[in-house]
Amino acid sequence: MRRKILRLAMAATLTLSGQVPLATPASAYQVDCAILLCLAGGWPASAPCAHARAVFIRRITPWPIEPPLQIWRCPMGASFSPTEAPGPAERLFDAAFQATLPRQSFPEDAPVVEVQATDGADIDISGDAFDFVRSIRVYHIQYRQHENRDGDCNRTDSTRLGSYGVQGDYRWTPSSTAQVPPASQLRIPNGCGSYFYRSVFVDWRDHAGNYGSEEVRY
Repeated sequence: MRRKILRLAMAATLTLSGQVPLATPASAYQVDCAILLCLAGGWPASAPCAHARAVFIRRITPWPIEPPLQIWRCPMGASFSPTEAPGPAERLFDAAFQATLPRQSFPEDAPVVEVQATDGADIDISGDAFDFVRSIRVYHIQYRQHENRDGDCNRTDSTRLGSYGVQGDYRWTPSSTAQVPPASQLRIPNGCGSYFYRSVFVDWRDHAGNYGSEEVRY
């Protein structure tokens, strides 16, 4: 299944490049389905995957801080001919790139997506073929330290972790700077030197386990 998803991800870049001219709004295809395929394939070089990655990063750019992948927007459970029995990867590909399916809906005046989302994929994605979905982690890093006039060190760490459940549901839980991956630019000095750091850091692994990350300072 992992190899099948990779083949579909690579095919996606060719399919989308052929179906969506550069002058056509990228919302003409299901962007969250494209994020799934492009992330699985390690973000292959193509205009559609570049757009999918841009949306992925834009969503963690304050404010608000949204789930970077909103899998509930990708209709993987689309109907098929009763004589066919496609697997999850085939459904994903079909949902992302069939022109007859509804267009991605993300209008400017849409309600803000709630920080925590109990919705998940509309098919079973609990298998290891979709581990790359659950590998996505979003760290909202908020850290401050300084020494007061009495010589005491005041530290405030309000870091939170956004992560995905078995079916792609999204939740925030308390975390700390100690849990932030080293790929972040967070560098807390020794002692109690004055230091303030605030960012949103996201990392992931593709279908092959290759690591990737992005960070947005604000």
